[in-house]
Amino acid sequence: MTEYEKLQQIKKEAIATGIALVTLIIFWCFAGFFAAQFDVTIFHLPLWVITSSIGVWLFAILLVAILLRFFFKDMDLSEEGIS
Repeated sequence: MTEYEKLQQIKKEAIATGIALVTLIIFWCFAGFFAAQFDVTIFHLPLWVITSSIGVWLFAILLVAILLRFFFKDMDLSEEGIS
């Protein structure tokens, strides 16, 4: 893999990670504020507490799995020819 290809891959991974972060923030706002409208309790906690904490945590794990599966690539970052 050439240096240019490595830089392109790093750029692709960084963009995908940024999009995942923005998606997670939007999901957190939706899960917290939208769920606050409902008068539902789980284990004596309002629904928005569960969705904005445990739900966001699980969604973040899902996003990381998607990033690892489809965007990240294992590559050697060491400089070749340097001893």
